[in-house]
Amino acid sequence: MSIKSDRWIRKTALEHDMINPFSEKQVSQGVISYGVSSYGYDLRVADEFKIFTNVNCTVVDPKHFDERSFVTIQSDVCIVPPNSFALARSVEYFKIPRDILTICVGKSTYARCGIIVNVTPFEPEWEGFVTLEISNTTPLPAKIYANEGLCQILFFQSDEVCEVSYADRKGKYQSQQGIVLPKMKE
Repeated sequence: MSIKSDRWIRKTALEHDMINPFSEKQVSQGVISYGVSSYGYDLRVADEFKIFTNVNCTVVDPKHFDERSFVTIQSDVCIVPPNSFALARSVEYFKIPRDILTICVGKSTYARCGIIVNVTPFEPEWEGFVTLEISNTTPLPAKIYANEGLCQILFFQSDEVCEVSYADRKGKYQSQQGIVLPKMKE
């Protein structure tokens, strides 16, 4: 397995519509950077957010998730309360090739502010908008900027194609649109 370079990302993204919309170069002037980097792709966060709230005294249960655990906002910025959490989605739609595994990691600019993006894999042949998990680990409110970079995707190519892909097993988050909450496979 090898990590893929900017050249490979550009070529594969354009040939296979792997990332749409796709920014061939890193954009960084006046924004938190997004687009192709040396060995990854910095994705952007869209302008819809679901912020955790305890107003309804619900319990967070991944098997029986109560949508009242969130307040939904649409804005150019999201203020994540202290020691709290929000969900968002990527601007980009991804179609991962069968011989590729990706890992989503946080960006240094946000990490230095105590904002952590959960490390998440995109499995071979998964496709959809990425549901992003954002934690504010600080005792202060934290600002997230929509349509700017939030995290980086690293691409790893296997020496052989997997036997069973995410699409083959009809993964529960396949082709997701918008922010998708936790769910059990039916």
